[in-house]
Amino acid sequence: MTNKVFVGGLSWNTDDHGLRQAFEQFGGVSEAKVISDRETGRSRGFGFVTFEEVDSASTAISQMDGTDLDGRTIKVNAAEDKPRGNRGGGSRW
Repeated sequence: MTNKVFVGGLSWNTDDHGLRQAFEQFGGVSEAKVISDRETGRSRGFGFVTFEEVDSASTAISQMDGTDLDGRTIKVNAAEDKPRGNRGGGSRW
């Protein structure tokens, strides 16, 4: 289990501060980040919350998944680390 959770289905109005506030009730939050589009700066509708303790992340998942945040039903689950490498988009030939 990880201490980082994925939060999907966020309202366009939810920002980093609002995300942090919603999840602090489960334990210490070291980071809360709503992911935004590089070009427009608009929220992409998902984010990540990193807790100081794994138990806090587990509790947050069970308590927050399927609940309402800023008028939207959110999906909360354990975040999966994706390797940061070649992201494609080009040809080597």
